[in-house]
Amino acid sequence: MFLIFSKLSNDYKQTILLKVNLTNVEDEIILQDDSSFVMEAYIKAKGFALVPFIFKNYKTIVLDAKTDVVTKPEHYIFDVDKHKYLIELQLGSSYKVVSLKPDSLVISYSKRASKYIPIDLMTDIDFASGFDILDGYSLSTDSVKIVGSLDQISKIKSIVTQKLTLRQVNKDINKSVKLKLYEGLDVFPKAVNVEAKVRRFTEGKIEIPITIKNKPSNTVINYFPKTVTVLYYVDLDHYNSINISDFSIECDYTAIEENQSYIIPKITKKPEFVKRISVKQKRIDFIKL
Repeated sequence: MFLIFSKLSNDYKQTILLKVNLTNVEDEIILQDDSSFVMEAYIKAKGFALVPFIFKNYKTIVLDAKTDVVTKPEHYIFDVDKHKYLIELQLGSSYKVVSLKPDSLVISYSKRASKYIPIDLMTDIDFASGFDILDGYSLSTDSVKIVGSLDQISKIKSIVTQKLTLRQVNKDINKSVKLKLYEGLDVFPKAVNVEAKVRRFTEGKIEIPITIKNKPSNTVINYFPKTVTVLYYVDLDHYNSINISDFSIECDYTAIEENQSYIIPKITKKPEFVKRISVKQKRIDFIKL
């Protein structure tokens, strides 16, 4: 035991392999055969530090594609001598690098086409009685990047999510949903987060006066009714804030056809927080005086 301990305490020199793991690579980049991304390091270390290489004859060195290498049109170049300090830092203080081969490491790659496309959210959501979504669905991103051949991605205009299926929803939605992938294409990201505010809703009604627009100044008419009943669907937080001035109902005189004795009321103003709205009276009768 003393003899083994004594030998392991001695300094030794040995050649080890350093395999390069390139990180922070652009989505469009496909690295070629990574078995060639290898350097040889002639190192000096205590026997104890060299024991792990009995079982694995290499160590992985991590390089950042944005900062540690030079980017060329079809390859990256890693200046080995210039970045000796980086290798020593990752090997650790137990190893002294005597020399490195090669002087420069060439990492070949190919590049695919890419573009951003919008996301179409697919849902099948059933709300509990009296509950509904407040302001619509919000996605963590409104577009994703697709990467592939130029011919293939040029034909794709949007990407749909897998169907978000929920039942008897009565609280805010916060779910991750995957995107439907295309064969032969990469998508970044592959999933998005869906959020929505869910509130208790109720129906309300209010009487709103009618405004006749575009009526000639020399024309006098009498119409009935003078007000219409507006039905709306609103969350409870806003229910008590509804008032007549929030709505506007107009009838366009120029839309009257020959021999027509009625005009159609249309909603021209409503609160943004009202979810559904309709006018109970579908036509307003009138006569010319």
